[in-house]
Amino acid sequence: MDLHQLFVFTKVVEHKSFSKAAEDIFLSQSTVSSHIQALERTLNVRLFDRVGRENILTPAGERLYQWALKLLLLKDQAMLDLKEGATELKGMIRIGASSVPGQFMIPKMVKKFRSQYPKATFHINQSSSKIVAEKVLNGSVDFGLLGEKYENDKLRYIPLMKENLVLITSQHSNIVGPVNIENLLSYPFIMRNSDSGTNSLIERFLKKKQIAKEQMDIVAYTENGQSLIQFVLQDIGIAIISEIAAREYYDKKLMKIHEINGFNDERYFYLVYNHNKTQSMLSKLFIESAHELVHPES
Repeated sequence: MDLHQLFVFTKVVEHKSFSKAAEDIFLSQSTVSSHIQALERTLNVRLFDRVGRENILTPAGERLYQWALKLLLLKDQAMLDLKEGATELKGMIRIGASSVPGQFMIPKMVKKFRSQYPKATFHINQSSSKIVAEKVLNGSVDFGLLGEKYENDKLRYIPLMKENLVLITSQHSNIVGPVNIENLLSYPFIMRNSDSGTNSLIERFLKKKQIAKEQMDIVAYTENGQSLIQFVLQDIGIAIISEIAAREYYDKKLMKIHEINGFNDERYFYLVYNHNKTQSMLSKLFIESAHELVHPES
């Protein structure tokens, strides 16, 4: 078997598409198809069932995918062993990230990691925490950073950072001091969508306070954290968000931050990975050093 053919095969599996795999690795779709056909002839098995527009792995294809990941990892390890320094390692790391980690954690982590492995490149896919967990499960990303845990036997979580949620308001708001959630129900609220980790935490807090969402004056839902902040800056409503996301705007005197009395639930950001997925050498190194990348002084 040709290792390059196996590499192409893994990309087709990950993207579930010949055309998307071809785009990812800068080959023509016909070249990708030729590699897969050559593998099938060599092994005398069918690797994909073509069902409509979808390419579904056959049982033989599923087994080959697991072996291909192990063989490609072994190749990376051999290359690492033969080189004088680990800085020669190169390749793509695919990360799924929810809003706050994607904006405020990953850039710093990437900068620190690339100081050790300058030939590493990154593809960052930003979405809600729930979708990040789904992408980790289906293998479309190597690992994820998110603010909520979703239990699954395949998922492993590494806590990276603890932080608080705070109330944010515009500079024109008449709200002062630490606030009680019960006193905010008449104010217009901007909320994150239901799949976000922030929203899950807010809903748990409201349930503990025996407050139904219907009692709140919710004027908008948004999937994007930056959009939510712009709503607040324009004095359209108030919102509860990560203190990390709010701090930059507060320091520039663009908004106000208020503590919420009784909101003491610990909020963590996690790195999550699928322990059934064989990681590339670079992804494995990133996962193993994630805590130090977030806390370089520790």
